Amino acid sequence: MAGVASPLQYGDPPQLGPFVLQARLRVGPAGLVYLGQGADGRAVSVAVLTRGAALDPAARDRFVTGIREATASRSGMRGWMARAARGRTAVADVTPQVLAMDGGSAPWVATPYEPNRAGAERFLEPVLVRGTLIGEQHGPDFAPHWVSDRSPALPAPPKGAPPPVETRRSVILAGAALTVLLVLLAVMVLLLLRRQEEGAPPPRPLPQTTFVPTPPPVPATTEPGQPTPSPSPSESGTGSPGPRQGDENDGAPI
Repeated sequence: MAGVASPLQYGDPPQLGPFVLQARLRVGPAGLVYLGQGADGRAVSVAVLTRGAALDPAARDRFVTGIREATASRSGMRGWMARAARGRTAVADVTPQVLAMDGGSAPWVATPYEPNRAGAERFLEPVLVRGTLIGEQHGPDFAPHWVSDRSPALPAPPKGAPPPVETRRSVILAGAALTVLLVLLAVMVLLLLRRQEEGAPPPRPLPQTTFVPTPPPVPATTEPGQPTPSPSPSESGTGSPGPRQGDENDGAPI
């Protein structure tokens, strides 16, 4: 019976084959069951082994063998014999229809999703073997060492193909065109700067100032026998002539 759906978590594959995974339906030690959708819109149940089970050759072989037996039970002589031995109704009720499978390094299987019936989780039951090789009724329970690892076994990522020749050539041409544009832009900037320098007026020279020294005064020449003129107040260096000696007695009676 399918469990309650829960959102996808980190590490869950977004797609397996043509089916897009939408939610988790069940998580167990042998594998995980997802709710997916096909390209035609059909809801599917997808079971994928855990990483530990996928690395165990025996567990992987049990999973793939169960899927192949279910596929053969619905077609061919082997399917007719299985239906005759078990009954058509029992086989149809217990074994779901296999829509797609992949038995590579990360095996998975997809079946139609029906909410009230077992889906792809049916193929996870034989992966865990309880008891010894001679059966469950004899000997103690057997638990593989990888039961604690419940992370999904992701399909091997496809190898990166080399880029096509046309794409590589386009990248080279685009790089060359970009280089030419950068060179032209640099030349235009240099020409613009040079034109601005040539069109600018030359700097004006500073005016030259000439200093003319004042000639010293030439003393006046006097003829012999003439009195020497007294210097003017400005030439004597004083603003007003001081009193001469003997002027104090000019107003006094003799």
